[in-house]
Amino acid sequence: MQRSAWGYVMQMDPELDELRREFLAEAREKVEEIQAALNEGSDSASIERLTYLSHQLKGAGGSYGYERISSEAAEIEKAAERIAEGSARNVSASLQQHVLNLRSEIEKRSSELG
Repeated sequence: MQRSAWGYVMQMDPELDELRREFLAEAREKVEEIQAALNEGSDSASIERLTYLSHQLKGAGGSYGYERISSEAAEIEKAAERIAEGSARNVSASLQQHVLNLRSEIEKRSSELG
């Protein structure tokens, strides 16, 4: 059995765990796409893709109980929106750090599921 953040005992659900594995595999792919969009630069298509992918991860991460994935993706989404508005400067290092944090959290959660 596993304990939640609030100390409650949680039952293991094999079906939910399988859905989580699928989500994490898809999340890895989305992070690779996010990195590709970042590498392409700040043209409108790349920024739009970055916003879209991070928004998807933000919502889905929260739905599966992965709050850190959700919060890191939310930070990427906010930065992408600021870039699109022309109000962001020197966010590249911050964006890269959030991408690294996402990768790390995805790998951590994947290893926990086995």
